[in-house]
Parts: sequence; C-alpha cells; structure tokens
Amino acid sequence: MMTALARFISYLRDELRYSPNTVEAYRRDIESWLEHFGDSRPIEAATQADIRSYIAAEAKSGLSIASLRRRCVALRSLFRFLMHEGTITANPVSGINPGRLPKRLPVNVKPEETASMLDGMAENDGDFTAVRNRLIMEMLYETGMRSAEIMGLRDDQVDTRRQELRVLGKRNKERIIPFGASLAGLIDEYREARLMPGGPGAADSGQPMFVRPDGRPLYRKLVYNIVHSAMSDAGVHATRLSPHVMRHSFATDMLSGGAALNSVQQLLGHASLATTQIYTHISLEELRKNYAAAHPRASHHNQKYNP
Repeated sequence: MMTALARFISYLRDELRYSPNTVEAYRRDIESWLEHFGDSRPIEAATQADIRSYIAAEAKSGLSIASLRRRCVALRSLFRFLMHEGTITANPVSGINPGRLPKRLPVNVKPEETASMLDGMAENDGDFTAVRNRLIMEMLYETGMRSAEIMGLRDDQVDTRRQELRVLGKRNKERIIPFGASLAGLIDEYREARLMPGGPGAADSGQPMFVRPDGRPLYRKLVYNIVHSAMSDAGVHATRLSPHVMRHSFATDMLSGGAALNSVQQLLGHASLATTQIYTHISLEELRKNYAAAHPRASHHNQKYNP
C-alpha cells in the first residue's frame, strides 16, 4: 500500500500536473518534516502541536521565514489532500503562520541596459548556439515567459506568420502571447540555423523549440547559464542575473510604457491581479528616483516632511 507521501506526490504529478521541480520541492519539504516527526506514528496522526514544535525547531536552527512559509505550504497541501481522501477530518496546519515575509521588490534591468545587452549579442551571431542564445534572451524579454516555459515551448506552438505563440504555463494553463516583427525574424533565423552544418536539424511537429546542438532539449541550469553569461558579459547592473529578472524587466517596462495592468497579468499568466500589481511599485519607485534627481527642489537638503 502506498504511503501518504507517495499518494500525495502522485496526486501533484499526475492530477495537478505540477512541474517536476515543484513536485520535488514539495517532496523535500515534507521529508524534512518526516525526519523531525519520526516513525513513531503515521502522518495522519499529526497534531497542530506537532506542527508548531517542528516550525519552532526549524526556526531555531536558522531557517529563513521564506523557507518556513514554504514548508508550511507543503504540509498544509499534504493534509488538505488527506482530508480530501477522507483519511483525516481536520488540517493541523490551519491557523499556523510562521511569520510575515519582508516585502521585496522584484529585481529588474533598466531598459537601456537591456537594449545594449541584446544589441551586443547580435554582433556575436555566427553559429547555431549563438543564434539560439540570442533568441532565448530576446524571447524572455519580449514575452515575459518563465524559464520552464522556454524549455517546454514546442516548435509548433510558435507562429511567426500570425506573430503569436502558445505557452503552457503553471497548472497546464495555456495563454497566447503576441510578439513583434523583429522577434519573428529572429525566430525564422533560428529555424534556419538549425539546418546549418553542426546544427540539430529541423524540428518535427511537437518537438521542443529550443534544443542543444545534438538535438537534446535544454535543462534549467543551461538556461540559467545562458542568461547569467549574457547579462554578466554586458555588465548589467542588477543584484541578480537570472531568467526571472528578464521576466521582471518585461513586466516593469510594459507597465512603464503604459500597458494596462490586466493585460500584463494575462501576458505573464498570473492567476491573481495582486501578483502583477507589485510591478507598479517598481515603476513608481523609479518615477520617484527620476523626480528626485531631476527636480531642483525635490531633494532640497534631503529633508523629509515631518508634520
């Protein structure tokens, strides 16, 4: 008979269709709880006191608030699943909150730095890998796609004639993202580069859009390395250099350019408008900085108003 954890993992993978990375993260967090909980009694017997004892011990060991919250989410989902099964009648994680996360604005890159970086990559085009890497960077910035979505994008989901692509996002939710003529030209160039000597050849219907020279699909660390190297080589000034920073930059620049918040929400594939609203704070903060730097009275003596 499958254990409660095995049934839960199967549910996440086969029914909710979570990504392998998400499933593995849930597994790690729950296994951490199991190590603390011990084998003295089954998971189904856990009490709220057990959960609180575990969270307190993890906090004392130095685990961050973000990690504690993530573990609570994993455990809450596990016990909710067991309630759905009818195995338990109450969720022992209900009402437990390990603390409030400090608000952190997403990291983004200034538009002029992004433009300089992408233009610099154009100068280095020459072989399949260079053409592919440039297209990945352009696509991340021009569509706001996630790293996992780039890896999962199929060739038949990208239509340069209609200038749109279909993305399968979180929880298998599909969305349509339009793009411009410039990106369409780069996509066609990439497809031609696949046919070059040493390239992987044309993609069959349903095959990954982005592949390695030997035709094998990309993996998360490779995508990260492509983005990190491009940003590092261009001297981008950002506290993080990652694919998600390109997604943040897309959202921030769209809103700064006048795009409607709900349109950006749809393009990003956010389930809640509240998730997208954080990018308005970035735009406002940038506006404040520009105002303070430009207006002769804005930063007079760097004084603040104290009523």
